[in-house]
Amino acid sequence: MRFVVRFLGRRSTVLGMDRRRHRRVRAHIKGVLKANAQAAEGEALDLSLGGARMTSPLNMKPGKSVTIKLVIPGADTPIYIEHAEVRWVRDRTFGLKFLEVTRSQLDELEQVIDDYLAVDEQQEPDRPDS
Repeated sequence: MRFVVRFLGRRSTVLGMDRRRHRRVRAHIKGVLKANAQAAEGEALDLSLGGARMTSPLNMKPGKSVTIKLVIPGADTPIYIEHAEVRWVRDRTFGLKFLEVTRSQLDELEQVIDDYLAVDEQQEPDRPDS
C-alpha cells in the first residue's frame, strides 16, 4: 500500500506576518529538475515539507509540472519528488509546491529540515540573560 500526502493548503497573511503551513529552512541542496523533456541541475535555496525555493537554468513558468531529485549531503540516496508545480518565478529563481509526497519522503524531508535547524541553533551566538 502506498501512502501519499497531497498538499492543498495555502499560506496566509495575518497582520502583515507570513504564516506558512510548514517550517522552512535556508538550505543549499543540489538537485536535478526535469520539466517536459528538459533536465538541468539546480539548487534548493530553502526547503519545507510543502515545497522549495530553487534556482536553475531551466525556463520555468507558473503552473509548470516538474520532477525533482534533491541530493542531500551525507545521505545514501537522493529524495525524489515526482509531482511538483512551479508557483512563482523571478529571473532564474522559482517556488515549487510539492503536490504528492509519500510518507517516507516526508520523513526524509523532516530529517533534513531538523538537521538544518540544529546547525542554525549551534551557530547562534549566546544571548545574555535579560
